[in-house]
Amino acid sequence: MLGDKGILVERYEQFLSAYLSGRTEQALYKAQQFSRKMIEQNISPEEVINIHYTVLESLNGDIPEDVKDSFDFLIEVMMGYGMAYREHQILRDKQMALESEIEVAASMQQTLLQGDIPNTDRLEIGVISKAAKKMSGDYYHFVQDGSASISVAVADVIGKGVPAALCMSMIKYAMDSLPDQQNDPSYVLENLNRVVEQNVDSTMFITMFYGHYNMDQNRFFYAGAGHEPGFYFNANTNEFEEFTAKGLVLGVSRNTKYTQYEKSVEVGDMIVLLSDGVTECRTSNGFISRDEVISLIRSYMHLSPQEIVDNVYSDLEELQEFELRDDFTLIILKRSV
Repeated sequence: MLGDKGILVERYEQFLSAYLSGRTEQALYKAQQFSRKMIEQNISPEEVINIHYTVLESLNGDIPEDVKDSFDFLIEVMMGYGMAYREHQILRDKQMALESEIEVAASMQQTLLQGDIPNTDRLEIGVISKAAKKMSGDYYHFVQDGSASISVAVADVIGKGVPAALCMSMIKYAMDSLPDQQNDPSYVLENLNRVVEQNVDSTMFITMFYGHYNMDQNRFFYAGAGHEPGFYFNANTNEFEEFTAKGLVLGVSRNTKYTQYEKSVEVGDMIVLLSDGVTECRTSNGFISRDEVISLIRSYMHLSPQEIVDNVYSDLEELQEFELRDDFTLIILKRSV
């Protein structure tokens, strides 16, 4: 068994002697295979050098003093190398374990936050949401109340990774606990603000846009909590305008009040909601402008809302050399009839 030091040295001597006598590729291959056995026996690099020196001395007799001294030097070098290598292996194992846990957490996040996109003849809806990393700090949420109304939320945690994902899960369940008031955006934001202020670390904040579309009245009621302004397309004038809802980000002050706005929606009008990963897209030439985002949307307006958001994402992804710098969420609501 290779655990015995004497047997180990004996086997090493056989392989080294075979190589020195013939210098064949087969002898080198056997040495390579033997090295794996030494790794399995936890033989350190400096121990390998000691074994090599011992075997070499037994094969060749006296070794010149300068060569002996060079082995002492090499042993010291390999001791440092061996310690650094073992630390590297430990860190790599920890990193692999962490990545595995993040994969599980990301999968759980997708399952927890996944929601159906409403299906109605009166309103066409397009949605795309992509995480820059494994865990997303963006979140969107739809609630359909029969055939009369649809509510939509878009949120962004100021922070990334697992803490951001946990915040989003908390927000989802807080929203699900307010089913009867989902048609009142200001009320929803005020309640969510209290939840965030009480339960989220003071260094983390959440921006949100919340809207409620009444399909009988064709009116859109909305409120915002420091979220990236979207766009509103007026089909009659063929113009885009900024869709702003002013309000303090969630979690800053417990008693914050949010102003509710409303807008009449005509046939062909579009409501464009997004996260800052869309408007702060970075390319080699710097950030793209909001006007460039509008131009992209306009170039695909002959398509359905889902095709629009898919194409806009593809174009912006390509501009970033297929590497998102921030989470990306884009939603378009278009009145059909």
